[in-house]
Amino acid sequence: MEKNLSKNIILTTPIREKTAWMGKELIQKDDWIYHLSQDVIAALDANLAEIEAKKLMLNQINHGHLTIQDTNILAEFSKWADELENGYGFFLLKGLDAERYSEDQMATLYYLIGLYMGQPVTQNARGDLLGRVENVGDLKNKSTRVYETNAYLPYHTDLSDVVGLLSIRKAKQGGLSSLVSAATVYNQILEHYPEYLGYYYHPTYCDHLGDPEPSLTPIFSYWEGKLSCRYMRAYIELGHERRGIPLSSVQKQAFDIFDHFINHPDLRIDMMLEPGDMQFCNNYSVMHSRTAFEDFDELSKRRKLLRLWLKMPNARSLAEDFPGRNGIEAKVA
Repeated sequence: MEKNLSKNIILTTPIREKTAWMGKELIQKDDWIYHLSQDVIAALDANLAEIEAKKLMLNQINHGHLTIQDTNILAEFSKWADELENGYGFFLLKGLDAERYSEDQMATLYYLIGLYMGQPVTQNARGDLLGRVENVGDLKNKSTRVYETNAYLPYHTDLSDVVGLLSIRKAKQGGLSSLVSAATVYNQILEHYPEYLGYYYHPTYCDHLGDPEPSLTPIFSYWEGKLSCRYMRAYIELGHERRGIPLSSVQKQAFDIFDHFINHPDLRIDMMLEPGDMQFCNNYSVMHSRTAFEDFDELSKRRKLLRLWLKMPNARSLAEDFPGRNGIEAKVA
């Protein structure tokens, strides 16, 4: 019993590492923005030419098709991967010229960058490795994934170590990408509402819209010196509704407190992803959101982003009651 009680299961001290950033401070800096150098672009172009010469489909490309061997360039990819796990937990990558490449070429280059950092995983039952974030869904259907609409997308984390977004086109108006540090939210709850901490460590039913049944997962998990987070309130509420287990008033209040901080303007950082911009986030340390937007009438002009889910070789260890999720299992027809 004494051994179990001595384990630091609930973190009771503030997080002081780089991962605990404040949006109002970070927006004044630019060390979270990286730029593709000419050497990296040239190397990626050469890799793209090899892929095109072999006429490979995206789902046929694997690590065996990576051609970059320059150690300095490979070190860039490693630096970005390290930033995701041990730094801010996210970065913005600029320098992909949307005017120079076709949409298919941009998709391939983006996929290659993902492969140089990790392993793409499937995002739905169809087995898609590259998701298309577009306004095509029905808001009246509870099973519609919110990223397929133009509505406000609440803060959440995805089912992979890392999520990446590549902007192909912007909306007519709106559609800002917003990020918030899970560690900073944790620090705020610890300071102002410490009596609620236990509720975030207690597993709740979450409907992942890919699993046959909702599964149990806590919101926060502290393991081997790192805090991890998994959250999307709508999916938790749907999971409990499907299970027939109502959320208690105290649980709802805990979620209200959580939502208050993740939406606080001082904590979050907002950015517009310009065509060619790539954003990568660690799903255990950063929650992401998107503001509502107004689209163009013409289909060819409508907002479009491409999404990658990556399993990372340098990902943290996770506790048993906070199981890793890397992708949604594809259903074989």
